[in-house]
Amino acid sequence: MEIPQIPKDKFKFLNNEGNKEQEKIGTPSLTYMQDVRRRLFQNKVAVVCLTLLSLIVLISVFAPIIAPYNPNAQHATLSNLPPKLGNLNIPGFNGYQNMGGKMVDAYQQVHAPKGTYYILGTDYLGRDLLSRIIYGTRLSLIVAVLATLVDLLIGIPYGIVSGWKGGMTDNVMQRIVEIVSSVPNLIVVILMMIILKPGLISIVLAIAITDWVTMARLIRAQTFQLKEQEYVLAARTLGESSTKIATKHLIPNLSSTIIIQTMFTIPNAIFFEAFLSFIGIGIPAPNASLGTLLSDGQKAFRFLPYQMWAPAIILSIIMIATNLLGDGLRDAFDPQSSD
Repeated sequence: MEIPQIPKDKFKFLNNEGNKEQEKIGTPSLTYMQDVRRRLFQNKVAVVCLTLLSLIVLISVFAPIIAPYNPNAQHATLSNLPPKLGNLNIPGFNGYQNMGGKMVDAYQQVHAPKGTYYILGTDYLGRDLLSRIIYGTRLSLIVAVLATLVDLLIGIPYGIVSGWKGGMTDNVMQRIVEIVSSVPNLIVVILMMIILKPGLISIVLAIAITDWVTMARLIRAQTFQLKEQEYVLAARTLGESSTKIATKHLIPNLSSTIIIQTMFTIPNAIFFEAFLSFIGIGIPAPNASLGTLLSDGQKAFRFLPYQMWAPAIILSIIMIATNLLGDGLRDAFDPQSSD
């Protein structure tokens, strides 16, 4: 049986250039960090929180330039003045205060110099609240950053060694973690203040001594999983040292856990410092922190609520924004966690 011949004019030869165009990938390939950044910026809540925190950090860094007054300068004749925003007649920011059931211009009552106004008012010693809030936020952020750095310096190596060695070494190291975590933070702070004088150093040390255990536990759990991966086993087979494996393979793959836990450590440190300053065993006077401002404001909250509302709003924004940004980073690094 003869096979019929198909005429050549029935064939259609494809253009090689057309094939190449069809084979091109529709979207460019992304690295892991580029994909994380893309997912993070798609999260509108996280972007808003990142913007707010960046603005607060910038204002705190440039506090000496931005703050309108010296935060510790006292003017007894200008004490407890209400907020005033220039000559604008904005309710709540026009310098008027309720005195005996009548709204009066508090700045005229104390014969304040012409052109003098305080955007957020003054405290009981006549100090500018806006300047004190800016410097107080700066001090609270410094405490949080220093405590977080110590947390990273202790927690990461401790967790890696515990997870990498395993066995008896891991058992002993985890018992130490349990002992440290069982000691309340407040007791550690009091002990630090007995040894050192109250202030920034004692608070940072107290937070650092107890807060690194969470980071160590997370890093240990991740190290247990990573050390069984093929690329780690291959590195061990090739004779690489444990230190080199940790720096070259473990820490880069632990970066997501480290970043996410850091974002949750910062608000905890800020809140703990504010709590200590609020109850009077934190930052000493005349230095301002968000905790000391809240403590001073609550004493006159019934008659002068603005003295407490302003630092409370700033503290709430920092706490909420940092936690929401941490959630956004967790979803960006591990999309399956949001499913």
